[in-house]
Amino acid sequence: MACHHGSVHTSDSSRGHRGRGVGLGLALGSALAFGGSGVAAKPLIEAGLDPLHVVWLRVAGAALVMLPVAVRHRALLRSRPALLAGFGLLAVAGVQACYFAAISRIPVGVALLVEYLAPALVLGWVRFVQRRPVTRAAALGVVLAAGGLACVVEVWSGLSFDALGLLLALGAACCQVGYFVLADQGSDSGDRAPDPLGVIAYGLLVGAVVLTAVARPWHMDWSVLADTASMDGAPVAAGLLLAWIVLIATVLAYVTGVLAVRRLSPQVAGVVACLEAVIATVLAWILLGEHLHAPQIIGGLVVLVGAFIAQSSAPAKGSAEPVAGGGTERELSARGSAA
Repeated sequence: MACHHGSVHTSDSSRGHRGRGVGLGLALGSALAFGGSGVAAKPLIEAGLDPLHVVWLRVAGAALVMLPVAVRHRALLRSRPALLAGFGLLAVAGVQACYFAAISRIPVGVALLVEYLAPALVLGWVRFVQRRPVTRAAALGVVLAAGGLACVVEVWSGLSFDALGLLLALGAACCQVGYFVLADQGSDSGDRAPDPLGVIAYGLLVGAVVLTAVARPWHMDWSVLADTASMDGAPVAAGLLLAWIVLIATVLAYVTGVLAVRRLSPQVAGVVACLEAVIATVLAWILLGEHLHAPQIIGGLVVLVGAFIAQSSAPAKGSAEPVAGGGTERELSARGSAA
């Protein structure tokens, strides 16, 4: 009997290790998929597409792919309309529009590193607006992230990057913060958490509708998609780049992010998600020839360390846990996995 019990325990343990291994693999795959979006989008923008049109193609295409999921979870329209609207307006339309507009003016890696200030900005909101205490480690993460960003943009050289591009990247970070705050306010309702895939599907649909009104795709130069785009001098079919953005960098990235958090803790998945910025920078370096200087590379690593500390540190005793996940889809999936 004891031997049988031991074998069951060993089997459960091995399944747990396999589950964590699968979760880490999914989290890495999600970070890789998200990190490749800017590298695929920038050649399309340089080929003549407006950044907003690229965003519309990405979101509308992904919404179409996820439409069956939306139909399956249509009850969310009645139960969580505010959450769906917030996710669609901020996490989908706002973040993507600001980010794609930013990479049309500044390097992909820099834009994503600025966007990764979101966890630090969330903690600032929690501390100074909501007046809830945060841990010293979280405060240290904010300071490190801000200092690392100063190195990335090389403030000592008089803001060598395009100022509007930096503001757009910061706008992407602020849109993430807005969604985090919205989700945090609705987290204490006591209701069963909505299925994250359903919220993602409807968020994409809401984002597609909003972006249709803003981007006006009927004015888009559709002929660009039938031609090739230049990736650091190498011709690549524009349709192939678009397929990557829609299927890999959006649909697959969101779904694998959700599945990863269901096998890992939100903190672990969020930390792995920090690799997205590193992956995007490396891919932009290899595929687009966007080289960064040594201080910028060091600053980028400091930003990631700061984000790591900010989102993995525990909240102060007696305070509600601040929402500071690694990304909107990870925070959403964390709430869904808690159901």
